[in-house]
Amino acid sequence: MRTDTVIFDMDGLLIDSEPLWEEAAAEVLQEFNIRLTTEQYHDTRGLRTEEWIAHWLHYFKKDLRFVNDAMEQIIKKAIEKIDSRGAGMPGVQEVFALFKANHYKIGLATSSPMEVVHVVAAKLNIGHHLQAMTSAQFLEFGKPHPEVYLACAAELQSLPVRCICFEDSFNGMIAAKAARMKCVVVPDQQMRRQSRWNAADLQLDSLLHFGDNELKLFH
Repeated sequence: MRTDTVIFDMDGLLIDSEPLWEEAAAEVLQEFNIRLTTEQYHDTRGLRTEEWIAHWLHYFKKDLRFVNDAMEQIIKKAIEKIDSRGAGMPGVQEVFALFKANHYKIGLATSSPMEVVHVVAAKLNIGHHLQAMTSAQFLEFGKPHPEVYLACAAELQSLPVRCICFEDSFNGMIAAKAARMKCVVVPDQQMRRQSRWNAADLQLDSLLHFGDNELKLFH
């Protein structure tokens, strides 16, 4: 079925914020004497902050009463870092222009809190392109559950099967596919050779590599 809607993830896809989230999380986890490996961090990318911190506190057998305080600290630190040091990923403006020129409805679906969404939208100057901005913060389930993608499609009045999603995380890709949407993945450089990305409809090294020819694959 021909697509008419595109929905973008945010962190790690549109803005190079994952290292900043990782930095914020490491500072908070240090208070619990926890240090994650790069692989551990990547495996839980795409989760909501509350679920992320709860997972690791449970994994390292820490008191879960600290989940909310730790979550709030991570989000506060991440917002400050993204606002001061966050940079757009290559190809963001070009891919938005491409979809706008082809009359696609454009949305954003993220696990991050809405306050982060507003910071990023302003920093990248993409707010005027977005007809829907959906955060799993306000939903019952986060990625890899498809709810955030289905909620965004509903706000755009689009059928899920007519949506293309752009993701950088494995949990996000699973969410998009579970929503019965097409999925383009742009994984982190360290993760690109993993076979699990074969579940996506298309894998790219950069948003810069998505042009007219790639769009035709979804017509």
